[in-house]
Amino acid sequence: MIGELALFALVIVAVMSTLVFIAHPVSWLTKKQHTFVTLTWSARLGAILSVLSLLGLGGLFLQDQFQYLYISTHSNSDLPTFFKFAAVWGGHQGSMLFWVMTLCLWAAAISFAWTMPAGTMSVRFKADTLWVMHGLIAAFAWFTLLTSNPFGFNEQWLTQGRDLNPMLQDVGLIFHPPLLYLGYIGYSVVLALACGALMQPEFEQRWLYFAQKVSLVAWGFLTAGIVLGSWWAYYELGWGGWWFWDPVENASLLPWLTGTASLHSLMASRRYQMMQLLSLSLAIITFSLSILGTFIVRSGVLTSVHAFAVDPGKGIALLAILAIVLVASLGLLIVKGEDIKSQPIQAVTSRSYAVFIGVGLLIIATFTVFLGTFYPMIYELLGWGRISVGAPYFNALFVPLTLLIMLLMGIAPLVKWWRGSYVTGKFVYGLVGASILLGTGLYSLLFGLWDTHVLFTTVHLTWVLAAWIALSHLYMLVQSQWQVSKVGMVLAHVGIAVMAVGAASNAEYSFEVNRKLEPGSEFAFGDWQVKYHDTQWHIGPNYTAERAEIDFAKGGQSFVVRPERRHYLVRVMNMSEPSIKRFWHGDYYVTLAEKVDRHAYVVKIQYKATIHWIWLGAMLGVVGVAMSLACAKTKRKEVPAHASIENT
Repeated sequence: MIGELALFALVIVAVMSTLVFIAHPVSWLTKKQHTFVTLTWSARLGAILSVLSLLGLGGLFLQDQFQYLYISTHSNSDLPTFFKFAAVWGGHQGSMLFWVMTLCLWAAAISFAWTMPAGTMSVRFKADTLWVMHGLIAAFAWFTLLTSNPFGFNEQWLTQGRDLNPMLQDVGLIFHPPLLYLGYIGYSVVLALACGALMQPEFEQRWLYFAQKVSLVAWGFLTAGIVLGSWWAYYELGWGGWWFWDPVENASLLPWLTGTASLHSLMASRRYQMMQLLSLSLAIITFSLSILGTFIVRSGVLTSVHAFAVDPGKGIALLAILAIVLVASLGLLIVKGEDIKSQPIQAVTSRSYAVFIGVGLLIIATFTVFLGTFYPMIYELLGWGRISVGAPYFNALFVPLTLLIMLLMGIAPLVKWWRGSYVTGKFVYGLVGASILLGTGLYSLLFGLWDTHVLFTTVHLTWVLAAWIALSHLYMLVQSQWQVSKVGMVLAHVGIAVMAVGAASNAEYSFEVNRKLEPGSEFAFGDWQVKYHDTQWHIGPNYTAERAEIDFAKGGQSFVVRPERRHYLVRVMNMSEPSIKRFWHGDYYVTLAEKVDRHAYVVKIQYKATIHWIWLGAMLGVVGVAMSLACAKTKRKEVPAHASIENT
């Protein structure tokens, strides 16, 4: 009964959003009363029904209703309860239902959050924005019902399920997909606002105010989701890496890059009416890339440990949705683009120019990732054979782009938005010198400068640029008399710098060794003496495991790690569960691999330098976004006139 009611709720969402989507333009064409009230209440009702549908699916998992195909392929009666509920979005069908629910929640947020000033234009703008959201809800609700229905029955009665993929039986799964979806679909609101503004008889400038806030929220969720996924891959998969340039990882990075670019262009557009066409274009591209990422995961065109489905039919349907979104929104932008005027960037020595160059670099980075991800697929489709694009390609192109972006991040706080600088040339030289001394000092303290043989290696340059960013932003805070509204932005930028330092140092100073070990074996790993003691059996809730005990000793220090080799009985899968000893400067990461004879195993031991700095930096960015939202004014800031910003 729960399944039928949950399915019925999803059907109502699909039918209702479709009818409202059709009724709204008809009401305007016939010059009858507009459908603003209908759009508002259908958005709220759709949110309630979609939540009930998802909760119903969760109830089926908790009750072990294996007569449903989706439940039987992603759960088992021995699966821990919290993983049963997380399994709701652990597969393709459930994740698409979660996608629909998130769309409905964002639409409901639009209906509740913003009360427009009186006037037909304002009401119509909000109505048109909700209309676009209803179109997206209808498209994905019907896609879920017709191609990815999570409430379909098995052909025969089953008393037991196949179990959830062991790689997904982790706490990271509970939060990683929801955070990603909240970010992905947050950009649907930015797209809807952009289209709503373009649909007005006179272009609606107020879309920038709402879009900037939504972009901050979406960027924060997407960043948190990517970081959590990176952390999950690091400690769960047993490979010891934090980013593998996997196609699905790239799928989440693409909208993050354009979303970051969009945040900065929106700021210039809202405050000074600059880069307005660029802001509109990025709003369209960012959500389109979110749909493209969904296509990558669910079409089967690319192989990945993250891939949920290998059904080309689903991929074609998603490509059709993507094509409609792109053609409709870009067509609207082309038609209305000539009516949109932006203030020009009048000086190279201005923050607006630095932002423009930074946005351009982020777009180049997006194209770099896009090309590396899709070129092998296109190459194969054209019948030219197979080609692999891996980490060397991405690293070779991404490193210089990152360094250039870090340089701009340090310059921007020192120059005015319109033209000119806040500081003298001598002060800039002093700041550069202080950055070199600070970055070199910290780098030498942690790694020892004389061991590098070359002063300005990439990793050392990253430390210097991170110090440059920190000092220039500290100067900006001092000049603004420590305005709380700027602290969030400073935290986000410093967080990106910390993340870059962590990634560069991790790549340079990590090392590893693979050894065949048996009880009593000893060897040296760096400064540590490693001893393999013994292997014991361990029984978990739905698996059995061989657990090794390995001792690390150095001087008066010692610690023990216990990596596992797990066997999941239902899935008939073996997985390595690494054991990690954490220090402030890095991790000792131990993986128990294959058993090579009666007593011996292959053991992989890695030292991962500054690995936690990567996640610390990313989370500083998320905290910075939260602070910026908390400090945001409730009233829209008026766009200053040209004359008033000459000296800003």
